[in-house]
Amino acid sequence: RCHINSPVLKYSSWLLGVTGSIDLLYWRNVKHSGAVFGSVLLLLFSLTQFSVVSVGAYLALATLSATISFRIYKSVLQAVQKTDEGHPFKSYLEMEISLSQDQIGKYADKALLYANTCMKELRRLFLVQDLIDSLKFAVLMWLLTYVGALFNGLTLLILAVVSMFSMPIVYEKHQAQIDQYVGLIRTQVNSVVGK
Repeated sequence: RCHINSPVLKYSSWLLGVTGSIDLLYWRNVKHSGAVFGSVLLLLFSLTQFSVVSVGAYLALATLSATISFRIYKSVLQAVQKTDEGHPFKSYLEMEISLSQDQIGKYADKALLYANTCMKELRRLFLVQDLIDSLKFAVLMWLLTYVGALFNGLTLLILAVVSMFSMPIVYEKHQAQIDQYVGLIRTQVNSVVGK
Protein backbone atom coordinates (compact mmCIF):
# COMPACT_ATOMS: atom_id res chain seq x y z
CA ARG A 1 0.00 0.00 0.00
CA CYS A 2 1.21 3.46 -0.87
CA HIS A 3 2.11 5.88 1.93
CA ILE A 4 0.21 9.15 2.26
CA ASN A 5 3.53 11.03 2.05
CA SER A 6 4.01 9.92 -1.55
CA PRO A 7 4.35 12.93 -3.91
CA VAL A 8 1.80 11.40 -6.30
CA LEU A 9 -0.80 11.17 -3.54
CA LYS A 10 -0.09 14.63 -2.17
CA TYR A 11 -0.45 16.25 -5.60
CA SER A 12 -3.55 14.25 -6.48
CA SER A 13 -5.26 14.99 -3.16
CA TRP A 14 -4.45 18.68 -3.42
CA LEU A 15 -5.70 18.87 -6.98
CA LEU A 16 -9.03 17.21 -6.38
CA GLY A 17 -9.56 18.66 -2.93
CA VAL A 18 -12.29 16.21 -1.96
CA THR A 19 -12.43 13.69 0.84
CA GLY A 20 -12.69 10.59 -1.34
CA SER A 21 -10.04 11.66 -3.83
CA ILE A 22 -7.64 8.87 -2.86
CA ASP A 23 -10.30 6.21 -3.39
CA LEU A 24 -11.29 7.91 -6.64
CA LEU A 25 -7.72 7.89 -8.00
CA TYR A 26 -7.09 4.33 -6.83
CA TRP A 27 -10.26 3.13 -8.58
CA ARG A 28 -11.70 1.65 -5.35
CA ASN A 29 -15.17 2.16 -6.84
CA VAL A 30 -14.66 1.48 -10.54
CA LYS A 31 -18.02 2.94 -11.62
CA HIS A 32 -17.48 6.21 -9.73
CA SER A 33 -13.85 6.60 -10.86
CA GLY A 34 -14.76 5.70 -14.44
CA ALA A 35 -17.61 8.22 -14.50
CA VAL A 36 -15.40 11.04 -13.19
CA PHE A 37 -12.46 10.12 -15.43
CA GLY A 38 -14.67 9.76 -18.51
CA SER A 39 -16.56 12.99 -17.84
CA VAL A 40 -13.40 15.02 -17.35
CA LEU A 41 -11.76 13.56 -20.46
CA LEU A 42 -14.91 14.13 -22.52
CA LEU A 43 -15.03 17.74 -21.36
CA LEU A 44 -11.35 18.29 -22.18
CA PHE A 45 -11.63 16.64 -25.61
CA SER A 46 -14.71 18.77 -26.27
CA LEU A 47 -12.71 21.87 -25.45
CA THR A 48 -10.10 20.87 -28.05
CA GLN A 49 -12.80 20.97 -30.75
CA PHE A 50 -15.16 23.73 -29.57
CA SER A 51 -14.89 27.00 -27.67
CA VAL A 52 -15.47 27.15 -23.92
CA VAL A 53 -18.71 29.06 -24.53
CA SER A 54 -20.02 26.37 -26.89
CA VAL A 55 -19.08 23.52 -24.56
CA GLY A 56 -20.70 25.31 -21.60
CA ALA A 57 -23.86 26.00 -23.60
CA TYR A 58 -24.09 22.39 -24.84
CA LEU A 59 -23.57 21.03 -21.32
CA ALA A 60 -26.27 23.36 -19.97
CA LEU A 61 -28.67 22.35 -22.78
CA ALA A 62 -27.99 18.64 -22.19
CA THR A 63 -28.61 19.02 -18.45
CA LEU A 64 -31.78 21.06 -19.02
CA SER A 65 -33.06 18.54 -21.55
CA ALA A 66 -32.57 15.71 -19.07
CA THR A 67 -34.15 17.52 -16.10
CA ILE A 68 -37.10 18.92 -18.09
CA SER A 69 -37.78 15.51 -19.64
CA PHE A 70 -37.64 13.83 -16.24
CA ARG A 71 -39.92 16.48 -14.71
CA ILE A 72 -42.49 16.07 -17.52
CA TYR A 73 -42.26 12.27 -17.26
CA LYS A 74 -42.89 12.38 -13.51
CA SER A 75 -45.81 14.84 -13.96
CA VAL A 76 -47.45 12.59 -16.57
CA LEU A 77 -46.85 9.55 -14.38
CA GLN A 78 -48.44 11.31 -11.39
CA ALA A 79 -51.43 12.35 -13.51
CA VAL A 80 -51.96 8.83 -14.88
CA GLN A 81 -51.54 7.13 -11.50
CA LYS A 82 -53.39 9.93 -9.69
CA THR A 83 -50.73 10.26 -7.03
CA ASP A 84 -49.47 13.37 -5.29
CA GLU A 85 -45.72 12.77 -4.99
CA GLY A 86 -44.83 16.41 -5.65
CA HIS A 87 -41.83 17.84 -7.44
CA PRO A 88 -39.25 15.13 -8.35
CA PHE A 89 -36.33 17.41 -7.46
CA LYS A 90 -37.85 18.71 -4.20
CA SER A 91 -35.08 17.32 -1.97
CA TYR A 92 -32.42 18.98 -4.15
CA LEU A 93 -34.32 22.28 -4.26
CA GLU A 94 -34.51 22.37 -0.47
CA MET A 95 -30.84 21.52 -0.01
CA GLU A 96 -28.68 24.38 1.32
CA ILE A 97 -25.91 25.18 -1.18
CA SER A 98 -24.65 28.59 -0.07
CA LEU A 99 -21.12 29.10 1.20
CA SER A 100 -20.71 30.40 4.71
CA GLN A 101 -18.64 33.47 5.52
CA ASP A 102 -16.13 31.21 7.32
CA GLN A 103 -15.68 28.96 4.27
CA ILE A 104 -15.18 31.92 1.96
CA GLY A 105 -12.70 33.44 4.40
CA LYS A 106 -10.79 30.15 4.69
CA TYR A 107 -10.50 29.72 0.91
CA ALA A 108 -9.66 33.39 0.40
CA ASP A 109 -6.91 33.16 3.04
CA LYS A 110 -5.43 30.07 1.35
CA ALA A 111 -5.58 31.72 -2.09
CA LEU A 112 -3.96 34.88 -0.68
CA LEU A 113 -1.19 32.84 0.96
CA TYR A 114 -0.46 30.97 -2.29
CA ALA A 115 -0.55 34.18 -4.35
CA ASN A 116 1.81 36.01 -1.98
CA THR A 117 4.21 33.07 -1.82
CA CYS A 118 4.20 32.78 -5.62
CA MET A 119 4.82 36.51 -6.12
CA LYS A 120 7.71 36.50 -3.62
CA GLU A 121 9.30 33.48 -5.28
CA LEU A 122 8.93 34.96 -8.77
CA ARG A 123 10.39 38.25 -7.60
CA ARG A 124 13.33 36.37 -6.07
CA LEU A 125 13.93 34.41 -9.29
CA PHE A 126 13.49 37.26 -11.78
CA LEU A 127 15.57 39.74 -9.78
CA VAL A 128 18.35 37.15 -9.36
CA GLN A 129 18.57 37.02 -5.59
CA ASP A 130 20.32 33.65 -5.96
CA LEU A 131 22.15 33.21 -9.27
CA ILE A 132 21.97 29.39 -9.25
CA ASP A 133 18.23 29.33 -8.61
CA SER A 134 17.62 31.91 -11.33
CA LEU A 135 19.72 29.90 -13.78
CA LYS A 136 17.75 26.74 -12.93
CA PHE A 137 14.53 28.65 -13.49
CA ALA A 138 15.84 29.93 -16.83
CA VAL A 139 16.69 26.36 -17.91
CA LEU A 140 13.21 25.23 -16.86
CA MET A 141 11.60 28.03 -18.87
CA TRP A 142 13.80 27.16 -21.86
CA LEU A 143 12.68 23.51 -21.64
CA LEU A 144 9.06 24.65 -21.38
CA THR A 145 9.43 26.49 -24.70
CA TYR A 146 10.03 23.09 -26.31
CA VAL A 147 7.11 21.55 -24.43
CA GLY A 148 4.93 24.46 -25.55
CA ALA A 149 6.00 23.94 -29.15
CA LEU A 150 4.94 20.27 -28.97
CA PHE A 151 1.78 20.55 -26.87
CA ASN A 152 -0.87 23.15 -26.21
CA GLY A 153 -2.33 23.77 -22.76
CA LEU A 154 -5.33 21.49 -23.24
CA THR A 155 -3.14 18.60 -24.35
CA LEU A 156 -1.02 19.02 -21.23
CA LEU A 157 -4.18 19.15 -19.12
CA ILE A 158 -5.45 15.94 -20.74
CA LEU A 159 -2.09 14.27 -20.05
CA ALA A 160 -2.24 15.47 -16.43
CA VAL A 161 -5.73 14.01 -15.94
CA VAL A 162 -4.72 10.68 -17.49
CA SER A 163 -1.63 10.65 -15.26
CA MET A 164 -3.69 11.44 -12.16
CA PHE A 165 -5.95 8.47 -12.78
CA SER A 166 -3.23 6.04 -13.87
CA MET A 167 -0.07 6.84 -11.87
CA PRO A 168 -1.41 6.16 -8.34
CA ILE A 169 -2.70 2.69 -9.22
CA VAL A 170 0.50 1.84 -11.13
CA TYR A 171 2.57 3.11 -8.19
CA GLU A 172 0.51 1.06 -5.75
CA LYS A 173 1.01 -2.15 -7.75
CA HIS A 174 4.72 -1.62 -8.53
CA GLN A 175 5.88 0.52 -5.59
CA ALA A 176 9.08 -1.43 -4.83
CA GLN A 177 10.38 -1.34 -8.40
CA ILE A 178 9.48 2.32 -8.90
CA ASP A 179 11.12 3.35 -5.63
CA GLN A 180 14.26 1.42 -6.62
CA TYR A 181 14.50 3.18 -10.01
CA VAL A 182 13.73 6.59 -8.51
CA GLY A 183 16.51 5.98 -5.97
CA LEU A 184 18.94 5.15 -8.79
CA ILE A 185 17.93 8.28 -10.71
CA ARG A 186 18.34 10.44 -7.59
CA THR A 187 21.80 8.99 -6.99
CA GLN A 188 22.82 9.76 -10.58
CA VAL A 189 21.39 13.29 -10.46
CA ASN A 190 23.09 13.99 -7.11
CA SER A 191 26.42 12.76 -8.44
CA VAL A 192 26.10 14.94 -11.58
CA VAL A 193 25.09 17.99 -9.50
CA GLY A 194 27.96 17.26 -7.11
CA LYS A 195 30.45 17.31 -9.98
